Amino acid sequence: MRTVWFCFLALLAPAPALHAAAAPGQPVPARGRYADADALAARIDRHLARGWEAAKAVPTRPADDAEFVRRVYLDLAGRIPSVAEVRALLADKRADKRARLVEKLLEGPRYVTHFTQVYRALMLPEASSNFQVHFQVAGFEAWLRGQLSRNAPYDAMVRELVTTPVNGGGGFAFGGGNGPAGNSAAFYFAKDLKPEEIAGATARLFLGVNVGCAQCHHHPFASWKKEQFWSFAAFFSGIQSRRQGDFNVPTNELPNRRELTIPGTEKVAKARFLDGKEPKWDDKTSTRAALAAWMTAPENPYFARAAVNRTWAYLFGTGLIEPIDEMIGTENTASHPELLDELAREFIAHKYDLKVLLRAIAATRAYQLSSARTHRSQDNPRLFARSALRGLTPEQLYDSVAMATGYQEAGGGRGNPFFGGNTPRSDFLNKFNNASDRPTDVQTSILQALTLMNGRLVATATTLATSETLAAVTDAPFLDTAGRLEVLYLATLSRKPTTREVARMTKYVEGGGSAGPAATAGEKEKRYNQSLADVFWVLLNSGEFFLNH
Repeated sequence: MRTVWFCFLALLAPAPALHAAAAPGQPVPARGRYADADALAARIDRHLARGWEAAKAVPTRPADDAEFVRRVYLDLAGRIPSVAEVRALLADKRADKRARLVEKLLEGPRYVTHFTQVYRALMLPEASSNFQVHFQVAGFEAWLRGQLSRNAPYDAMVRELVTTPVNGGGGFAFGGGNGPAGNSAAFYFAKDLKPEEIAGATARLFLGVNVGCAQCHHHPFASWKKEQFWSFAAFFSGIQSRRQGDFNVPTNELPNRRELTIPGTEKVAKARFLDGKEPKWDDKTSTRAALAAWMTAPENPYFARAAVNRTWAYLFGTGLIEPIDEMIGTENTASHPELLDELAREFIAHKYDLKVLLRAIAATRAYQLSSARTHRSQDNPRLFARSALRGLTPEQLYDSVAMATGYQEAGGGRGNPFFGGNTPRSDFLNKFNNASDRPTDVQTSILQALTLMNGRLVATATTLATSETLAAVTDAPFLDTAGRLEVLYLATLSRKPTTREVARMTKYVEGGGSAGPAATAGEKEKRYNQSLADVFWVLLNSGEFFLNH
């Protein structure tokens, strides 16, 4: 007989630190640590309230604790909460329990793991389709993990990426690199070491500027011209590479090279910043270092605004300016320009600390609104009058299924990158990779639906013989049917079932499920347990499980 009591206690026992006074020596979030977040959150809400008033919008009701705990765990930890974590918040009577939970998540290991995946997906989107870039994911994630573990300021992280050495040093072709610098250089390799590709990605990611459309020609309605694009690309002109088989590999770098010839022409483009200013060159400062210094300077008109807009879009599904990679344009205006400016100023004032942004936005009334639609004025996503329904990323979905079911994959599910990483995790992530989808527009394909319904991950995790969660629920002698159903709902949907759901599911489970009433006691127990497994499977495949609400 399997030992299930540890798993069962993990499902039911609330975490005392969240609902009771902290034990001596146990860290408690200092009030002063998030007092600034509360003050900034209040100012954010005032900006949004003025927008609601001007648009005659009626914000929806506040999210209850169950809705909030699911949302904040997905956003900050990358997975749904455990049953114990949900129960802990529901039982907590302290007025600042949500702020304490946010602080706990920001200081926890899951924050680092999750945002490593978030930033890797942003910076190396090619990894899902480029065989060689796939080899470099582990090293690049190690670099990101180091940055996030020490809460490196965002400007310092970007400067390191923009100035990282790119040369023919050992191991770079397969992502080994030479220490942290070699790992971050994967960003350049993913862009095929081409100045134009690197420049386009750098401008989009870190400046919110899409200059790529100007690469080949002028556009009568675009903000950027062809010469501007190539002048920006010239900052990366010193990177030298050669073709080796199917791949471009770095050979050397000319750190003070500051110009390149525009392809198809004889015109030479000299390195120039996107604001039109010419760099004040210093022979001791490399070309890319000069670019990095300009990009991350407090007076840069793009950098801080792009970072806060991207963070806002991550938490709300819609940016203050859309598209988030095209913040500068004739038609791209901020829905709340004063709010965007204030967030950028605060981000700079707090030394580009990403946690300051996350902590403050999570404390706002707007972030803590329900996703329930109660008025037609809430249909405009740029008013932020209700929380947007967002689809889970592949990583969030996989880790949430694993949390709900108690599934643990050998080796962390990483597999061997040289042979495609044929593991349940890698198979799952490949099938659910909707890289082009906005979080508010994610749709499930037939293949993805079949993967959840019949794939080996869910099949293994919802089978009575192998599921830790089902074993804990079915073997607990002091739970009745309603109690068992409550645990399954908390494990999957992070909420308790409604009265109607309890009545419907109890009737199904106690009636023998799809097989109907049993003739013998042994068969009755078997059908009862199988019916609970059916309910578990249905909850994992429900539309509600797929969404961050």
